[in-house]
Amino acid sequence: MLHKCLFLLLVICSIGWTYRLTIGTPHVLTIPSYFPKPIDSLSLQLTDEAIELGRYLFYDSILSLDQNLACATCHQQAFAFSEGPFRVNQHTTNAPRERNTPPLFNLAWAKSLFWDGRSKSLMDQVLEVVPSHHEMQLNWKLAVKRIQGSSFYRKQFKSAYGKQRIDSSLIANAIVQFEITLISTNSKYDRVLQGLEYLTQDEYQGFVLMNEQTKGDCMHCHTTDGDPLGTTHKMSNNGLDRDELLLSSIDQGKFHVSGNIRDRGYFKIPSVRNLLFTAPYMHDGRFNTLEEVLTFYSSGVNTGAYTDFKMQHARKGGVQLSEKEQQQIISFLKTLSDSTFITNPSFRNPFYP
Repeated sequence: MLHKCLFLLLVICSIGWTYRLTIGTPHVLTIPSYFPKPIDSLSLQLTDEAIELGRYLFYDSILSLDQNLACATCHQQAFAFSEGPFRVNQHTTNAPRERNTPPLFNLAWAKSLFWDGRSKSLMDQVLEVVPSHHEMQLNWKLAVKRIQGSSFYRKQFKSAYGKQRIDSSLIANAIVQFEITLISTNSKYDRVLQGLEYLTQDEYQGFVLMNEQTKGDCMHCHTTDGDPLGTTHKMSNNGLDRDELLLSSIDQGKFHVSGNIRDRGYFKIPSVRNLLFTAPYMHDGRFNTLEEVLTFYSSGVNTGAYTDFKMQHARKGGVQLSEKEQQQIISFLKTLSDSTFITNPSFRNPFYP
């Protein structure tokens, strides 16, 4: 009974926006008991019909100006809904953006969206990207007109939302409902937590090193012990760049949004889940391999006025891990990748099933 009540509570997902559906088949998210509860500020009533509609919209280029760009163009399932091998976004109709496309999974726990954290909900994020000059470039008035002009979508919206008038909020709601279902909880580490598998000696040592403050010191940002999400979902300046660069033309992250000088170089902390599929790494994709990432944290961290105080080994240039210790951490990180997530048929392109 307790588990049933918990599952019902988990339907109430935090996306910063409420839309009360009147029809449809209720959809209950399946979330392991060792995961924390999703953020619970406002609620969304999930239904199978709205989720399926959102999947079509996610993969449809109808929402871009030239109808050559879809959400899935930059967020590809094979790469855990990141853009994979591209260092920065290459598919926008204008000049390529300077930021690496972040993956999409476990979004029910996200406290903010975009690398600079400027959107506080999935709803805000979807409503922004369609008219964005750097992304879809389609004003919402024309987007709604296109959807209303499609007999296929009129039928789908009626099935999901009844006779409610199609508008930008309804379109975004459907996309968000699909995105909320992109839950990744079937890595080797998940199976270890469930008592179905065991870590090897190197994998276990990597786990210990990550959560040891005198060694990897990763736990302040990348949770893997008490909280298996792999991120605190907060913002941080991890010492990627020297202060003089942050004061020049380099991307300054959250500072561009807040205007607060303390936010220079602060970016959203990504999850360490599914790292095997989401290279390159960091907000600008500067590191191509996990070896490069661990080398940076070991001996390449910059200390300065804007470096996060949690980077307590920055004064030494990093945590000074041996090559063996770095490899052990990488061995553990690999256990956090979920191959079933990138092949889940529920997330595939519905136009080409």
